Amino acid sequence: MGNIGKVLIAAPVHHVLMDALVTKGFECIVAEQITQARAFELIKDCVGVITSTRIQLDKDLLDAAPKLQWIGRMGSGMEVIDMDYARKKGIICFFSPEGNCNAVGEHAMGMLLSVIRRISWSHNELKENIWKREENRGTELEGKTVGIIGYGHTGAAFAKKLIGFDVRVIAYDKYLTNAIPRHIMRANSLDILMREADILSFHVPLQADTIHYFNNEFLDGMQKQFLLINTSRGQVVDMQVVYNGLISGKIVGACLDVFEQEPITGMIPNILNIFNEIKMMENVVVTPHIAGYTFEALYKMSKVLAEKLGAP
Repeated sequence: MGNIGKVLIAAPVHHVLMDALVTKGFECIVAEQITQARAFELIKDCVGVITSTRIQLDKDLLDAAPKLQWIGRMGSGMEVIDMDYARKKGIICFFSPEGNCNAVGEHAMGMLLSVIRRISWSHNELKENIWKREENRGTELEGKTVGIIGYGHTGAAFAKKLIGFDVRVIAYDKYLTNAIPRHIMRANSLDILMREADILSFHVPLQADTIHYFNNEFLDGMQKQFLLINTSRGQVVDMQVVYNGLISGKIVGACLDVFEQEPITGMIPNILNIFNEIKMMENVVVTPHIAGYTFEALYKMSKVLAEKLGAP
């Protein structure tokens, strides 16, 4: 694609992508542990960038790359790129949500089962030689209603995993134009999810209208007690509202892979305090933004980008 030149590899990638770029004639500059400051030094002569979450391709960084023609994003989440400014500069942007959607769907499923069947909590008790059966009696998924907000690649992947558990799935996505499987109910508004969902799972991108999508108004609008899952982006869910919902009992469990600020060392005191309270609750499972982070996903995302970039 475009003129052959240097490509900054600013993310872990599978060699299938590196091999394809080299075969195409590109020179790869590998800096998987890159910092924002270092990116300014390395990007100035690059025609392409492969990125993930370590750097922000904002206006300043894009201006520092006069030769830049394209950006490839490992996975989803284009909030790391100033898309409007990139378009103005004629920079083409690709991403690869097809590559890690199965990983996210599996992870959401695993977290959900861990909470409702009390797997993580009872496991930790047994490590301390604490044997409790009645206290760890679980809940079955069968017959529950799961509301999925955002029926893109990851939402659809999670829905596919759920079907084998004999649950009812309702999907809401205001941008959805494609048909969905007949066994999934398509909601034209959030009303039905708020009225009937026992489990609520977010699979939306981070953009202006999804920041704190789950807020006090959303919590108040839920008609039943429910379990919350977020494997999308941390800022989609207001952590204070999650804490309040857990304390009140409106939220009966939470599965959180992403947080308003990441990593833990970067959390401001208020967010860190809330996180520390939530993580210790027995009806909560937290993981460090690894839902889409599998060996297979690394290969698939790399392969998808190689294909979209027209590399052999």
